[in-house]
Amino acid sequence: MDIRVVKSKLNGSIAVPGSKSHSIRAAVCAMLGKGISLIHSPLNSEDTRSCLNAASHYGAEVVTSPDMWTITGTGGKLRKPKGMIDLGNSGTSLRILSGIAAAMDFESRFDGDASLRTRVMEPLLEALTVLGATVESTSGKCPLSISGPLKGGEVTIDGTSSQFVTALLFAAPLATGEVKIKVNKLNEKPYVELTLDWLRRLGIKFTVSEDLHYFTIPGMQTYPSFQWTIPADFSTAAFPLAAAAITGSNIIIRNLNFDDLQGDKAVFDFFRKMGMRIETKGNSTTVMVGDDGLKGIDIDLNSTPDALPAMAAAAVFSRGTTRLLNVPQARIKETDRIACMCQELNKMGAVISELPDGLVIEGTPLHGAVVDGHGDHRIVMALALAGLGADGETIVTGAEAAAVTYPDFVNDFRKIGASIEVIK
Repeated sequence: MDIRVVKSKLNGSIAVPGSKSHSIRAAVCAMLGKGISLIHSPLNSEDTRSCLNAASHYGAEVVTSPDMWTITGTGGKLRKPKGMIDLGNSGTSLRILSGIAAAMDFESRFDGDASLRTRVMEPLLEALTVLGATVESTSGKCPLSISGPLKGGEVTIDGTSSQFVTALLFAAPLATGEVKIKVNKLNEKPYVELTLDWLRRLGIKFTVSEDLHYFTIPGMQTYPSFQWTIPADFSTAAFPLAAAAITGSNIIIRNLNFDDLQGDKAVFDFFRKMGMRIETKGNSTTVMVGDDGLKGIDIDLNSTPDALPAMAAAAVFSRGTTRLLNVPQARIKETDRIACMCQELNKMGAVISELPDGLVIEGTPLHGAVVDGHGDHRIVMALALAGLGADGETIVTGAEAAAVTYPDFVNDFRKIGASIEVIK
Protein backbone atom coordinates (compact mmCIF):
# COMPACT_ATOMS: atom_id res chain seq x y z
CA MET A 1 0.00 0.00 0.00
CA ASP A 2 0.97 3.65 -0.38
CA ILE A 3 0.24 6.62 1.85
CA ARG A 4 -0.50 10.22 0.91
CA VAL A 5 0.89 12.91 3.23
CA VAL A 6 0.15 16.65 3.24
CA LYS A 7 1.74 19.43 5.30
CA SER A 8 0.19 19.42 8.77
CA LYS A 9 0.17 20.96 12.23
CA LEU A 10 0.01 18.47 15.10
CA ASN A 11 -1.60 18.62 18.54
CA GLY A 12 -2.58 16.16 21.25
CA SER A 13 -1.01 13.06 22.78
CA ILE A 14 0.29 9.80 21.42
CA ALA A 15 1.06 6.53 23.21
CA VAL A 16 4.20 4.73 22.08
CA PRO A 17 3.92 0.94 21.64
CA GLY A 18 6.17 -1.55 23.42
CA SER A 19 9.84 -2.03 22.64
CA LYS A 20 10.62 -4.43 19.81
CA SER A 21 14.06 -5.17 21.24
CA HIS A 22 12.64 -6.08 24.64
CA SER A 23 9.65 -7.98 23.20
CA ILE A 24 11.76 -10.29 21.04
CA ARG A 25 14.24 -10.94 23.84
CA ALA A 26 11.33 -11.70 26.17
CA ALA A 27 9.77 -14.15 23.69
CA VAL A 28 13.04 -16.05 23.21
CA CYS A 29 13.76 -16.23 26.96
CA ALA A 30 10.20 -17.38 27.66
CA MET A 31 10.54 -20.07 24.98
CA LEU A 32 13.67 -21.35 26.75
CA GLY A 33 12.23 -20.97 30.25
CA LYS A 34 10.88 -23.69 32.49
CA GLY A 35 7.24 -22.96 33.31
CA ILE A 36 4.86 -20.18 32.36
CA SER A 37 6.10 -16.67 31.57
CA LEU A 38 3.78 -13.65 31.50
CA ILE A 39 4.85 -10.77 29.27
CA HIS A 40 2.77 -7.63 29.76
CA SER A 41 2.37 -4.78 27.23
CA PRO A 42 4.43 -6.43 24.46
CA LEU A 43 4.76 -5.04 20.97
CA ASN A 44 2.31 -6.80 18.67
CA SER A 45 3.84 -6.34 15.23
CA GLU A 46 4.97 -8.39 12.25
CA ASP A 47 8.49 -8.83 13.64
CA THR A 48 7.34 -9.99 17.07
CA ARG A 49 4.75 -12.33 15.54
CA SER A 50 7.56 -13.92 13.50
CA CYS A 51 9.45 -14.59 16.72
CA LEU A 52 6.37 -16.01 18.47
CA ASN A 53 5.73 -18.26 15.47
CA ALA A 54 9.27 -19.61 15.80
CA ALA A 55 8.74 -20.25 19.53
CA SER A 56 5.66 -22.32 18.65
CA HIS A 57 7.67 -24.30 16.10
CA TYR A 58 10.15 -25.12 18.86
CA GLY A 59 7.46 -26.48 21.16
CA ALA A 60 6.56 -23.50 23.34
CA GLU A 61 2.85 -22.93 23.98
CA VAL A 62 2.03 -19.35 23.04
CA VAL A 63 -1.22 -17.58 23.94
CA THR A 64 -1.54 -13.94 22.93
CA SER A 65 -3.90 -11.09 23.73
CA PRO A 66 -3.49 -7.37 22.93
CA ASP A 67 -1.96 -6.67 26.35
CA MET A 68 -0.19 -9.89 27.31
CA TRP A 69 1.64 -12.94 26.01
CA THR A 70 1.43 -16.14 28.05
CA ILE A 71 4.22 -18.50 27.04
CA THR A 72 4.73 -21.97 28.45
CA GLY A 73 8.41 -22.63 27.89
CA THR A 74 10.35 -25.73 26.95
CA GLY A 75 12.82 -25.74 29.84
CA GLY A 76 15.55 -25.47 27.21
CA LYS A 77 14.49 -28.74 25.56
CA LEU A 78 13.32 -27.39 22.25
CA ARG A 79 11.33 -29.55 19.86
CA LYS A 80 12.78 -30.16 16.41
CA PRO A 81 10.83 -28.00 13.93
CA LYS A 82 8.92 -29.91 11.26
CA GLY A 83 10.00 -27.60 8.45
CA MET A 84 11.51 -24.25 7.55
CA ILE A 85 10.94 -21.46 10.08
CA ASP A 86 9.85 -18.29 8.27
CA LEU A 87 11.06 -15.20 10.16
CA GLY A 88 9.58 -12.67 7.76
CA ASN A 89 11.49 -9.38 8.06
CA SER A 90 12.84 -9.90 11.58
CA GLY A 91 16.63 -9.65 11.57
CA THR A 92 16.74 -9.56 15.38
CA SER A 93 14.85 -12.87 15.56
CA LEU A 94 17.04 -14.42 12.86
CA ARG A 95 20.28 -13.58 14.64
CA ILE A 96 19.16 -14.55 18.16
CA LEU A 97 17.40 -17.76 17.10
CA SER A 98 20.39 -18.80 14.98
CA GLY A 99 22.45 -18.75 18.16
CA ILE A 100 19.84 -20.75 20.07
CA ALA A 101 19.54 -23.25 17.20
CA ALA A 102 23.30 -23.80 17.30
CA ALA A 103 22.96 -25.09 20.87
CA MET A 104 20.45 -27.80 19.89
CA ASP A 105 21.31 -31.35 18.74
CA PHE A 106 19.03 -31.17 15.69
CA GLU A 107 18.82 -29.13 12.50
CA SER A 108 16.92 -25.83 12.28
CA ARG A 109 16.25 -24.16 8.93
CA PHE A 110 15.52 -20.44 8.66
CA ASP A 111 14.30 -18.22 5.86
CA GLY A 112 12.40 -14.96 5.47
CA ASP A 113 11.36 -12.27 3.02
CA ALA A 114 13.53 -10.70 0.32
CA SER A 115 14.89 -8.14 2.79
CA LEU A 116 15.85 -10.75 5.38
CA ARG A 117 17.78 -12.64 2.70
CA THR A 118 20.07 -9.61 2.35
CA ARG A 119 21.02 -9.37 6.05
CA VAL A 120 24.65 -10.06 6.86
CA MET A 121 25.03 -13.28 8.87
CA GLU A 122 28.55 -14.49 8.12
CA PRO A 123 30.33 -13.12 11.26
CA LEU A 124 27.80 -14.86 13.51
CA LEU A 125 27.77 -18.11 11.52
CA GLU A 126 31.57 -18.28 11.59
CA ALA A 127 31.62 -17.77 15.37
CA LEU A 128 29.00 -20.47 15.91
CA THR A 129 31.03 -22.86 13.75
CA VAL A 130 34.13 -22.24 15.88
CA LEU A 131 32.06 -23.21 18.94
CA GLY A 132 31.02 -26.52 17.39
CA ALA A 133 27.88 -25.82 15.35
CA THR A 134 27.31 -27.03 11.81
CA VAL A 135 26.07 -24.38 9.39
CA GLU A 136 24.89 -24.67 5.79
CA SER A 137 24.31 -21.56 3.69
CA THR A 138 25.23 -20.94 0.06
CA SER A 139 25.59 -17.19 0.51
CA GLY A 140 26.39 -16.67 4.19
CA LYS A 141 22.84 -15.38 4.50
CA CYS A 142 19.30 -16.76 4.54
CA PRO A 143 18.12 -19.36 3.72
CA LEU A 144 20.34 -21.33 6.07
CA SER A 145 20.41 -24.35 8.35
CA ILE A 146 22.09 -24.73 11.73
CA SER A 147 22.61 -27.66 14.07
CA GLY A 148 24.59 -28.10 17.26
CA PRO A 149 25.41 -28.67 19.96
CA LEU A 150 27.70 -25.83 21.02
CA LYS A 151 30.73 -27.31 22.74
CA GLY A 152 32.10 -24.17 24.32
CA GLY A 153 35.57 -22.71 23.90
CA GLU A 154 37.03 -19.37 22.89
CA VAL A 155 35.70 -17.30 20.00
CA THR A 156 36.16 -13.85 18.49
CA ILE A 157 33.10 -12.11 17.03
CA ASP A 158 32.78 -9.07 14.78
CA GLY A 159 30.63 -6.54 16.65
CA THR A 160 29.69 -4.48 13.58
CA SER A 161 26.13 -5.46 14.45
CA SER A 162 25.37 -5.79 18.16
CA GLN A 163 22.92 -8.56 17.24
CA PHE A 164 25.83 -10.91 16.51
CA VAL A 165 27.04 -10.42 20.09
CA THR A 166 23.54 -10.70 21.55
CA ALA A 167 23.01 -14.02 19.74
CA LEU A 168 26.17 -15.48 21.30
CA LEU A 169 25.28 -14.17 24.75
CA PHE A 170 21.86 -15.85 24.71
CA ALA A 171 23.24 -19.11 23.27
CA ALA A 172 26.41 -19.51 25.35
CA PRO A 173 24.63 -20.49 28.60
CA LEU A 174 23.21 -23.50 26.70
CA ALA A 175 26.63 -24.75 25.54
CA THR A 176 28.11 -27.94 26.96
CA GLY A 177 31.15 -26.04 28.25
CA GLU A 178 32.35 -22.58 29.16
CA VAL A 179 32.34 -19.97 26.40
CA LYS A 180 34.81 -17.09 26.23
CA ILE A 181 33.91 -14.31 23.79
CA LYS A 182 36.13 -11.53 22.46
CA VAL A 183 34.39 -8.75 20.52
CA ASN A 184 36.06 -6.69 17.81
CA LYS A 185 34.70 -3.33 16.56
CA LEU A 186 31.69 -3.22 18.85
CA ASN A 187 28.88 -0.94 17.66
CA GLU A 188 25.53 -0.25 19.36
CA LYS A 189 26.75 -0.88 22.92
CA PRO A 190 23.36 -0.08 24.52
CA TYR A 191 21.79 -3.08 22.78
CA VAL A 192 24.41 -5.39 24.29
CA GLU A 193 23.76 -3.82 27.70
CA LEU A 194 20.06 -4.53 27.16
CA THR A 195 20.86 -8.19 26.55
CA LEU A 196 23.06 -8.37 29.64
CA ASP A 197 20.23 -6.86 31.68
CA TRP A 198 17.97 -9.71 30.54
CA LEU A 199 20.59 -12.31 31.51
CA ARG A 200 21.00 -10.73 34.96
CA ARG A 201 17.22 -10.57 35.44
CA LEU A 202 16.99 -14.30 34.74
CA GLY A 203 19.93 -15.28 36.95
CA ILE A 204 22.26 -16.34 34.12
CA LYS A 205 25.89 -16.35 35.27
CA PHE A 206 28.57 -14.48 33.31
CA THR A 207 31.46 -12.08 33.68
CA VAL A 208 32.07 -9.10 31.40
CA SER A 209 34.82 -6.52 30.99
CA GLU A 210 33.99 -2.88 31.54
CA ASP A 211 34.30 -2.09 27.82
CA LEU A 212 31.99 -5.00 26.83
CA HIS A 213 34.72 -6.59 24.71
CA TYR A 214 35.32 -9.75 26.79
CA PHE A 215 32.77 -12.21 28.21
CA THR A 216 33.05 -15.51 30.07
CA ILE A 217 29.85 -17.57 30.31
CA PRO A 218 29.57 -20.98 32.01
CA GLY A 219 27.72 -23.61 30.02
CA MET A 220 24.90 -25.98 31.04
CA GLN A 221 22.73 -23.20 32.50
CA THR A 222 18.94 -23.08 32.46
CA TYR A 223 16.56 -20.22 31.78
CA PRO A 224 13.70 -19.73 34.31
CA SER A 225 10.18 -18.50 33.63
CA PHE A 226 9.43 -14.88 34.50
CA GLN A 227 6.86 -12.09 34.55
CA TRP A 228 7.72 -8.66 33.17
CA THR A 229 6.19 -5.54 31.62
CA ILE A 230 7.70 -4.38 28.34
CA PRO A 231 8.59 -0.67 28.37
CA ALA A 232 7.67 1.65 25.48
CA ASP A 233 9.98 1.70 22.48
CA PHE A 234 12.31 4.72 22.33
CA SER A 235 13.28 3.98 18.72
CA THR A 236 9.59 4.36 17.86
CA ALA A 237 9.22 7.43 20.09
CA ALA A 238 11.77 9.13 17.84
CA PHE A 239 9.07 9.51 15.18
CA PRO A 240 6.49 11.60 17.07
CA LEU A 241 9.40 13.56 18.55
CA ALA A 242 10.80 14.28 15.08
CA ALA A 243 7.30 15.03 13.78
CA ALA A 244 6.86 17.74 16.41
CA ALA A 245 10.24 19.20 15.42
CA ILE A 246 9.44 19.16 11.69
CA THR A 247 5.97 20.69 12.01
CA GLY A 248 6.72 23.13 14.84
CA SER A 249 4.06 21.46 16.98
CA ASN A 250 3.57 20.77 20.69
CA ILE A 251 2.59 17.17 21.45
CA ILE A 252 2.63 14.81 24.42
CA ILE A 253 4.31 11.38 24.15
CA ARG A 254 3.03 8.92 26.76
CA ASN A 255 4.42 5.81 28.46
CA LEU A 256 8.16 6.59 28.22
CA ASN A 257 10.43 5.27 30.97
CA PHE A 258 13.73 7.14 30.85
CA ASP A 259 15.21 4.76 33.43
CA ASP A 260 15.14 1.92 30.88
CA LEU A 261 18.42 0.90 29.23
CA GLN A 262 17.29 1.46 25.64
CA GLY A 263 19.99 3.46 23.91
CA ASP A 264 17.54 5.29 21.66
CA LYS A 265 16.41 7.48 24.54
CA ALA A 266 19.50 9.50 23.59
CA VAL A 267 17.46 10.84 20.65
CA PHE A 268 15.70 13.14 23.13
CA ASP A 269 19.08 14.61 24.04
CA PHE A 270 19.90 15.08 20.34
CA PHE A 271 16.73 17.11 19.85
CA ARG A 272 17.37 19.17 22.98
CA LYS A 273 20.73 20.17 21.51
CA MET A 274 18.98 21.07 18.25
CA GLY A 275 16.62 23.43 20.10
CA MET A 276 13.63 21.36 21.25
CA ARG A 277 12.07 21.91 24.68
CA ILE A 278 11.30 18.58 26.34
CA GLU A 279 9.58 18.24 29.71
CA THR A 280 8.71 14.96 31.46
CA LYS A 281 6.12 14.69 34.21
CA GLY A 282 5.09 11.21 35.32
CA ASN A 283 4.58 9.07 32.23
CA SER A 284 3.94 12.07 29.95
CA THR A 285 6.67 13.82 27.97
CA THR A 286 5.79 17.14 26.32
CA VAL A 287 7.89 18.05 23.28
CA MET A 288 7.88 21.43 21.53
CA VAL A 289 10.12 23.51 19.31
CA GLY A 290 12.00 26.31 21.05
CA ASP A 291 11.62 29.97 20.10
CA ASP A 292 14.61 29.85 17.76
CA GLY A 293 13.51 26.70 15.90
CA LEU A 294 15.87 23.81 15.10
CA LYS A 295 19.58 24.23 14.49
CA GLY A 296 21.91 21.83 12.75
CA ILE A 297 24.52 20.00 14.85
CA ASP A 298 26.94 17.06 14.60
CA ILE A 299 25.48 13.82 16.01
CA ASP A 300 27.31 10.55 16.73
CA LEU A 301 24.76 7.81 15.97
CA ASN A 302 26.94 4.77 16.66
CA SER A 303 24.88 3.72 19.68
CA THR A 304 21.56 4.67 18.06
CA PRO A 305 21.65 3.58 14.39
CA ASP A 306 17.88 3.13 14.16
CA ALA A 307 17.50 6.87 14.71
CA LEU A 308 19.20 7.78 11.44
CA PRO A 309 16.06 7.97 9.22
CA ALA A 310 14.08 10.14 11.65
CA MET A 311 17.08 12.36 12.40
CA ALA A 312 17.75 12.81 8.69
CA ALA A 313 14.15 13.88 8.06
CA ALA A 314 14.27 16.40 10.91
CA ALA A 315 17.69 17.74 9.93
CA VAL A 316 16.34 19.03 6.60
CA PHE A 317 14.08 21.41 8.57
CA SER A 318 16.96 22.75 10.70
CA ARG A 319 19.05 25.89 10.24
CA GLY A 320 22.54 25.25 8.93
CA THR A 321 24.30 21.92 8.61
CA THR A 322 23.60 18.64 10.40
CA ARG A 323 26.08 15.78 10.20
CA LEU A 324 24.98 12.27 11.20
CA LEU A 325 28.24 10.44 11.93
CA ASN A 326 29.94 7.18 12.98
CA VAL A 327 27.09 4.89 11.97
CA PRO A 328 28.43 2.58 9.22
CA GLN A 329 26.17 -0.23 10.46
CA ALA A 330 23.17 1.73 9.16
CA ARG A 331 24.16 0.37 5.76
CA ILE A 332 23.45 -3.24 6.81
CA LYS A 333 19.99 -2.85 8.32
CA GLU A 334 16.78 -3.71 6.44
CA THR A 335 18.26 -1.53 3.70
CA ASP A 336 21.29 0.68 3.25
CA ARG A 337 19.58 3.43 5.22
CA ILE A 338 22.28 5.98 4.50
CA ALA A 339 21.94 5.59 0.74
CA CYS A 340 18.14 5.27 0.80
CA MET A 341 17.50 8.37 2.91
CA CYS A 342 19.89 10.38 0.76
CA GLN A 343 18.19 9.21 -2.43
CA GLU A 344 14.61 9.80 -1.28
CA LEU A 345 15.07 13.12 0.53
CA ASN A 346 16.91 14.35 -2.57
CA LYS A 347 13.70 13.76 -4.56
CA MET A 348 11.99 16.20 -2.19
CA GLY A 349 14.59 18.90 -2.73
CA ALA A 350 16.94 18.21 0.17
CA VAL A 351 20.59 19.24 -0.04
CA ILE A 352 22.07 16.02 1.29
CA SER A 353 25.17 13.94 0.67
CA GLU A 354 26.53 10.61 1.83
CA LEU A 355 29.56 9.90 3.96
CA PRO A 356 30.91 6.34 4.28
CA ASP A 357 29.48 6.31 7.81
CA GLY A 358 26.68 8.88 7.70
CA LEU A 359 25.04 11.89 6.07
CA VAL A 360 25.62 15.63 5.69
CA ILE A 361 22.36 17.59 5.48
CA GLU A 362 21.77 21.29 4.82
CA GLY A 363 18.58 22.89 6.07
CA THR A 364 16.34 23.71 3.11
CA PRO A 365 12.61 23.79 2.25
CA LEU A 366 11.15 20.54 0.87
CA HIS A 367 8.50 19.94 -1.75
CA GLY A 368 6.23 16.95 -2.07
CA ALA A 369 7.24 14.02 -4.28
CA VAL A 370 6.66 10.33 -4.85
CA VAL A 371 9.21 8.56 -2.66
CA ASP A 372 10.04 4.88 -2.13
CA GLY A 373 9.93 3.35 1.35
CA HIS A 374 12.29 0.57 0.17
CA GLY A 375 10.39 -1.99 2.24
CA ASP A 376 11.97 -0.54 5.39
CA HIS A 377 9.66 0.44 8.24
CA ARG A 378 11.86 3.25 9.54
CA ILE A 379 12.40 4.77 6.10
CA VAL A 380 8.65 4.68 5.41
CA MET A 381 7.88 6.53 8.64
CA ALA A 382 10.74 9.02 8.24
CA LEU A 383 9.64 9.96 4.73
CA ALA A 384 6.08 10.38 5.95
CA LEU A 385 7.38 12.83 8.58
CA ALA A 386 9.25 14.75 5.89
CA GLY A 387 5.97 14.98 4.00
CA LEU A 388 4.30 16.55 7.04
CA GLY A 389 6.63 19.54 6.66
CA ALA A 390 6.92 19.71 2.86
CA ASP A 391 4.96 21.93 0.49
CA GLY A 392 2.50 20.00 -1.66
CA GLU A 393 1.64 16.31 -1.58
CA THR A 394 3.98 13.44 -0.76
CA ILE A 395 3.30 9.81 -1.69
CA VAL A 396 5.26 7.13 0.19
CA THR A 397 5.19 3.79 -1.61
CA GLY A 398 5.45 0.43 0.15
CA ALA A 399 4.10 1.92 3.37
CA GLU A 400 2.85 -1.44 4.65
CA ALA A 401 6.42 -1.97 5.92
CA ALA A 402 5.63 0.31 8.88
CA ALA A 403 3.73 -2.62 10.43
CA VAL A 404 7.05 -4.32 11.20
CA THR A 405 7.35 -2.19 14.35
CA TYR A 406 4.44 0.27 14.35
CA PRO A 407 1.22 -1.24 12.96
CA ASP A 408 -0.87 1.77 14.11
CA PHE A 409 1.46 4.43 12.72
CA VAL A 410 -1.05 6.01 10.32
CA ASN A 411 -4.01 5.89 12.71
CA ASP A 412 -2.03 7.24 15.67
CA PHE A 413 -0.66 10.16 13.69
CA ARG A 414 -4.06 10.98 12.23
CA LYS A 415 -5.39 11.29 15.80
CA ILE A 416 -2.92 14.10 16.53
CA GLY A 417 -3.76 16.00 13.35
CA ALA A 418 -1.47 14.54 10.69
CA SER A 419 -2.92 14.63 7.19
CA ILE A 420 -2.05 11.04 6.25
CA GLU A 421 -4.27 8.64 4.34
CA VAL A 422 -3.79 5.15 3.00
CA ILE A 423 -3.99 4.62 -0.75
CA LYS A 424 -4.77 0.95 -1.28
